[in-house]
Amino acid sequence: MEDKVDVRVPVLVVGGSLVGLSTSLFLSRHGVRHMVVEKHAGTSVHPRGRGINARTMELFRTAQAEPAIRSAAAVLEENHGILQAQSLVGGEFNWLIKGVDPSGALARFSPTGWCLCSQNNIEPELAKQSRAQGADVRFSTELMSFDQDEEGVTALVKDRETGEHLTVRADFLIAADGPRSPVREALRIPQTGSGELFHNVSITFRSEQLIEVLGDVRFIVCYLMRPGADGALLPVDNETQWVFHAPWHPENGETLEDFTDERCARQIRAAVGVPDLDVEIGGRAPWHAAERVAEWYSSGRAFLVGDAAHEMSPTGAFGSNTGIQDAHNLAWKIAAVLQGAAGQELLDTYEAERLPVARATSLRASARSAEHSHPGYTPPPTMGGGPGSGVLTTAMGYCYPQGAVVGGDPGRPIIPEALRLKGDVGTRAPHMWVTRAGERISLLDLYERSFVLLSAAGTPWRAAAAQVAEQLSARLAGYTIGSAADADLVQPADADWTEVHEIGAGGAVLVRPDGFVAWRCEDAVADPQEALLTAMMTVLRRD
Repeated sequence: MEDKVDVRVPVLVVGGSLVGLSTSLFLSRHGVRHMVVEKHAGTSVHPRGRGINARTMELFRTAQAEPAIRSAAAVLEENHGILQAQSLVGGEFNWLIKGVDPSGALARFSPTGWCLCSQNNIEPELAKQSRAQGADVRFSTELMSFDQDEEGVTALVKDRETGEHLTVRADFLIAADGPRSPVREALRIPQTGSGELFHNVSITFRSEQLIEVLGDVRFIVCYLMRPGADGALLPVDNETQWVFHAPWHPENGETLEDFTDERCARQIRAAVGVPDLDVEIGGRAPWHAAERVAEWYSSGRAFLVGDAAHEMSPTGAFGSNTGIQDAHNLAWKIAAVLQGAAGQELLDTYEAERLPVARATSLRASARSAEHSHPGYTPPPTMGGGPGSGVLTTAMGYCYPQGAVVGGDPGRPIIPEALRLKGDVGTRAPHMWVTRAGERISLLDLYERSFVLLSAAGTPWRAAAAQVAEQLSARLAGYTIGSAADADLVQPADADWTEVHEIGAGGAVLVRPDGFVAWRCEDAVADPQEALLTAMMTVLRRD
């Protein structure tokens, strides 16, 4: 077998769509060599998966990708809110959500915000940035088979353009190959959940008159509710390019071929309320909303991320964001193992942390579809009432009570009823503006490639961090925070970092590379080096 290996890489990523390319970007930022194989000839050509929540944008911010993504999304930067109407003419508009962040509350929690960027626009940027950092991204390349042993994974891949076969040897395989994941099937990992919820056909079309019908109304999506002509309308460029999601009922014998250009145009005109609207059909793509979560997230040296691990109703864009956050969680852990800083048992915490989040979020996504009366979706009568946690809390407030943390609360709900980001173990670390070397940054900007220990100036914690980093050969940076100019991070006059993190003046907070609090010491201890060493060894699963 050794003589037959054509390519050796630490990580093989199967699937080069939104989550696979995000995985590639995050691995690249950690300096992990990898190969991405994607069977399609290029990035997505269909405008879908457009909602990027604030938590995901924080990840792209630390990965230095936010400016490029916002530039790619500029055409829709004025679109906000979710609209519901019988048609676009002669009726009243009902704003289900007037704006993504109408109260401006998000600025208290994050240095960035939501972004509306379709997959066909964001994927090329992700591929470009990953390749610029050395990633080997190969389109028109399909995984044919793979085998595992105790040391790694051996995969056979095929170049679909040349027919050439290559044998790839990797330490780990990450499956980002979609809801019908061949890797998940090969690993025989079952799924649980409600199953299929509803089906739509996504229709791209051109219309120059539609913007005149809308006037100055701008939205993320408009649910058009006219009986027999319902559907969801989404802008692509706010000028001539649009998408219409039409309900599809294969359970009644409907096929994709039934959605002819004539039928699609007729339904769009009826839904909009303009019988002679100019409509030029571009293409059709079926999609299936489902609620399914894999029963486990790994088998041997293979891991599931994104839709391969979980499917969710599209309302709220929870599925794609959860998938990107899966990738971010897994990337730093694989990097730590490959770099020798962590024991391989650290990888077990990927499932322990991300699987409960997927289960809780998928339920919230289905409830959101019911709340919005998503066209084509008839919720089961057993679905509980009440909206539960809001979108912001679901997107940013999820936590890891157990996993690569020390001192977490096992009884803490995965998604709380209200957003609380105050430095609790297992939660995303608090955002706070500070000044470093004359530059204003968020504390969240520090969390990407290493563990970070925050402490007050004049305490022994920063020296302890340097000693522990050397002892463990691990990436651990110590920063002091205070009002004095000699602090590494100078806090503003109207804020106190100890209050933000709810610790005493002599305490410290250990934050993981993914921005989650791994451990905190609420006040001074007799031997800070030993306390920190014990915490780091526990988190990293070091003997």
